[in-house]
Amino acid sequence: MTDAEWQVIRAVLPVPAWLEGRGGRPESYCHRAMLDAVRHVVDNGVKWANLPVDFPPYRRVHAFARRWQVPGLLAELHDRLRDRVREKEDRSPDPTAAIADSQSLRAAANIPRSTSGWDGGKEVGGRKRHLVVDCLGLVLAVAVTAASVQDRDAAVPLLERLRQMYFSIRLVWTDGRRLCRAAGRLGGREPPPHPGDRQTHRRHMRLRGAAAQVGGWKERSAG
Repeated sequence: MTDAEWQVIRAVLPVPAWLEGRGGRPESYCHRAMLDAVRHVVDNGVKWANLPVDFPPYRRVHAFARRWQVPGLLAELHDRLRDRVREKEDRSPDPTAAIADSQSLRAAANIPRSTSGWDGGKEVGGRKRHLVVDCLGLVLAVAVTAASVQDRDAAVPLLERLRQMYFSIRLVWTDGRRLCRAAGRLGGREPPPHPGDRQTHRRHMRLRGAAAQVGGWKERSAG
């Protein structure tokens, strides 16, 4: 990451215990080097063992990522950065509207059959990613299921979790009548399929495009 990016990231990172006098010993590698290595794995979809030699040893990087992932530190870092982006765009950190969509992806050969399935509608075998984003296309919640799971079945627990995490959300745009009914049970709604107001229709399609763009970015990163 650039020096400017690091200054932004550094401001939202948790302070190590040893720097606050709470015990422990200094870490062997800088957090910046560790985060650069994690970003390389996520962005390029490579195996941990295939990290370039100019990064710290992959076992240390993997242990670092797991140590931050399990207690939710990586998710908290993501949420803090998302709030800063929203504030930069003159929006409240607490979103009031969201867009829900899903995407079926082919699974790798080593994915067990117990966690994958067949999406008959899109004729894709693998897994399905259920995304909820805000109006800027920033991720709010994600759920991964087998591709055979219907959107209406995955939407209820996903939107329940969304409501617990963001009490400020009052509107959820969804795609498909079955998913719309699932969202309606939780207070969400979908604009009419043929709105008379062209501006409303364009806004609906633009928001749908934001969710699709996030899904496409994730697919390219995983490839």
